[in-house]
Amino acid sequence: MGIVVCLLLITTLFLNSGYAAITTSSPLSVDQTLSSPGGSFELGFFTTNSSGNQYVGIWFQKVTPRVIVWVANREKPVSSPMASLTISSNGSLVLLDGKQDPVWSSEGDLTSNKCRAELLDTGNLVLVDNVTGEYVWQSFEHLGDTMLPLTSLMYDTPHNRKRVLTSWRSETDPSPGDFVAEITPQVPSQGIIWKGSSPYWRSGPWAGTRFTGIPEMDESYINPLGMVQDVVNGTGVFAFCVLRNFNLSSIKLTSEGSLRIQRYEGTKWIKHFEGPVSSCDLYGTCGPFGLCVRSETPTCQCLKGFEPKSDEEWRSGNWSRGCVRRTDLSCRENSSEETQGKERDLFYHVANVKPPDSYELASFSDEEQCHQGCLRNCSCTAFSFIKGIGCLLWDRELLDTVKFAAGGETLSLRLAHSELTGSKRIKVITIATLSLSICLILVLAAYGCWRYRMKQNDVYLSFSSFHCANTSLLICLLDSSLVSKENVEGSWKSDLESQHVSGLNFFEIQTLQTATNNFSASNKLGQGGFGTVYKGKLHDGKEIAVKRLSTSSVQGKEEFMNEIKLISKLQHRNLVRLLGCCIDGEEKLLVFEYMVNKSLDTFLFGIARGLLYLHRDSLLRVVHRDLKVSNILLDEKMNPKISDFGLARMFHGKQHQDSTGSVVGTLGYMSPEYAWTGTFSEKSDIYSFGVLMLEIITGKEISSFSYGKDGKNLLSYAWESWSETGGMNLLDEDLADYDDSVNPVEVGRCVHIGLLCVQHQAIDRPNIKQVMSMLTSIMDLPKPTQPMFVLDTSDEDSSLSQRSNGLFSVDENKYSKELNSST
Repeated sequence: MGIVVCLLLITTLFLNSGYAAITTSSPLSVDQTLSSPGGSFELGFFTTNSSGNQYVGIWFQKVTPRVIVWVANREKPVSSPMASLTISSNGSLVLLDGKQDPVWSSEGDLTSNKCRAELLDTGNLVLVDNVTGEYVWQSFEHLGDTMLPLTSLMYDTPHNRKRVLTSWRSETDPSPGDFVAEITPQVPSQGIIWKGSSPYWRSGPWAGTRFTGIPEMDESYINPLGMVQDVVNGTGVFAFCVLRNFNLSSIKLTSEGSLRIQRYEGTKWIKHFEGPVSSCDLYGTCGPFGLCVRSETPTCQCLKGFEPKSDEEWRSGNWSRGCVRRTDLSCRENSSEETQGKERDLFYHVANVKPPDSYELASFSDEEQCHQGCLRNCSCTAFSFIKGIGCLLWDRELLDTVKFAAGGETLSLRLAHSELTGSKRIKVITIATLSLSICLILVLAAYGCWRYRMKQNDVYLSFSSFHCANTSLLICLLDSSLVSKENVEGSWKSDLESQHVSGLNFFEIQTLQTATNNFSASNKLGQGGFGTVYKGKLHDGKEIAVKRLSTSSVQGKEEFMNEIKLISKLQHRNLVRLLGCCIDGEEKLLVFEYMVNKSLDTFLFGIARGLLYLHRDSLLRVVHRDLKVSNILLDEKMNPKISDFGLARMFHGKQHQDSTGSVVGTLGYMSPEYAWTGTFSEKSDIYSFGVLMLEIITGKEISSFSYGKDGKNLLSYAWESWSETGGMNLLDEDLADYDDSVNPVEVGRCVHIGLLCVQHQAIDRPNIKQVMSMLTSIMDLPKPTQPMFVLDTSDEDSSLSQRSNGLFSVDENKYSKELNSST
């Protein structure tokens, strides 16, 4: 089973008729509590000590001892037994003391309508407008010291706004303490805990699915966290998803400054993560250019090429002033020269480290470019090329660098040539000595074998023959480490043959070069994250499409082989046909039938038929995982065909879902559960199909659609249109003008089906057979709920928008780009 879907859909939007809410006429008094519909959370007055001070808070209803997850009046407790929580005349949620004076207020958007307060099963206290049903205010947007699943931290730099965690003063005092946890607007962002105005702990930069400064977040770690940044608009969201199989989970910033991820397991709390746990985890323990070695007895060292700034302070255990460079660099900071003759600067690689603070993201696409970019910039002191991020550069002091026993990243540190020359000489001598020793051992072993065979067989063997045999042995050993181009190609072909891929043609690279005019730009049909597609013509006149994977492509052998195996075994008129492949050294190419009409703009039913074949009718049950407009091709008769199976996955037996730590695809088309947790199923393709439907109807791409001053994206706009007019006004104007016979009712039905396909929770989406029935019949359709994977970064609330069912969503049209776990 894959990880539980990160963003849970709240199935009950409003409370049933037997459930009480806080209203003007029904306030919550000191001796009452308010429960969520499912009994998960409880709201009421509580006290933490014998002082008699009362606070309004939310806690887990079924957990003993009581765990408070949110407090309203942290700084202003009440002591009167006549205090109450009610709704004011202006629609705010307000806490009144015994004299009926306001002590605390929600201060939400004022409304002339009547409101009520409800506690949801997510632990979210919401103020609901009775007329519109929208949330005027909610506790999830005003965090205390605890994050529950579906809550988030955020920043909005243009509006100078952010959502943070603030610790309690002590375990019995909920007033704001010394520690604040937030995410930074750096790119990529990182988590940081402040103690007053000083940094106390940081997570290291976010790398797509993990924090680089937390070695526990390795490939086996089930990460309940997610991060989305909108660099253009200066916003970012850090979301907490439910821990696997545990709804009772939280992230808490303790009064001691520790950030703790925990889950409740029957009778006790289990820690999923806690930091800081070592003195090395405290920010800047060893000062600038210091390296803190995290072990049972943490120690500070100077990075190679550096020495303590003060020997006396360093020996006494005061490391705060750090280290200074021992030998000046030959490349001066203000110099434009990248080398200084033979004495040019070199890089020393430090493995298993937490990347230092104050990094900058560079646009270099691979490690060698990152290396050369830093080398050419004399102010660059270090670089690191990190999977999931790319190239990070440092041009100032390296601060808060930690050495782990395992995990972490590799930091390449710029040093003067002389700092590494000595060690290189030692390395050369060591290697030479070792090589000679190995040769001697081989000679002695061969000689011993020769003597033994002479005794056994009484056969005379000349010394020259022995010398020849020994030489052959050495050559054999040396050659075993070399793999020729032919061997690589042969192993790939053998692998394909072993997988019973029949009827597959292997093209010569020269044939494809000739067919595409040497991959001319004029033959280019399109480009994606895995490479470029070219039009070609074989010598017999047959037109082909050649997908040429770039050498820097994120699609490796596994995806390449996967696409070949899958497409060759899938035969359907709505799937693109694979003609063959070419493997030539670093070149990996796929050859497809050429689709005259390129990518899809207006056709739908064939796609559904193709999906039906993949999900239900094929001998192989296949999830495509990258269904989008550019992966639907049209032949000369305008028949749509699904293409690009590099990310597709097969299901076996009764398997209905799977998960991956490598999330690859295009945001906007990716379902919430896949984008945030890596969980995918047939319903993931249904979500993509729903997005595609809405794009086809409107003639707009989800990646570029923005409507109104609030910048609503396509899903928001479609929901609003369907709610108000049944979706009949969504039809692409060009299509409406072209065809007068278009039926508005049919358009509305298609919008309705599209919204059903993009339901937030996978279980609420129809399967492909149901979609086909909906498209080809007049059956009644179930009512959809509002799509939740939408985040309006342009509105007042920027990065997190909690709508009528209390969930937040990510704005795909701000982030529509090819992603994977290493970018």
